[in-house]
Amino acid sequence: MPLTRHDEAVEQPLHGFTFRSLARTDRGSSALAVWRIHAPAHAASPAHAMSEEEVVVVQRGRFVATIGDEQWEAGPGDALIVPAGTPFRLTNPFDEPAEALACTRLGMAATIDGASVTPPWTR
Repeated sequence: MPLTRHDEAVEQPLHGFTFRSLARTDRGSSALAVWRIHAPAHAASPAHAMSEEEVVVVQRGRFVATIGDEQWEAGPGDALIVPAGTPFRLTNPFDEPAEALACTRLGMAATIDGASVTPPWTR
């Protein structure tokens, strides 16, 4: 299926965020996973590392990302590039919600507290 309508995309809540799958294998993608991240005010992910590079493009609001030992604040139109295997944490410490689009290779696994997990939006 070459089109995923936003209101038909599968939605998964995790760590206070909501992830909405836009491209994955069951939607016809053969290589890439793309999803929307909705972060309410004061949401924070746990520190984790991914098996594949991930790109996060902020659409609305602001995020603070810790990538390795550096911290970055990103706003609308900014892109965060997270190298594979690098510790990463995404937060919205602000009083308004934030949204971003993220993209990586299908099958990407995240390591959180030593456990490997393949998020459903990357399958």
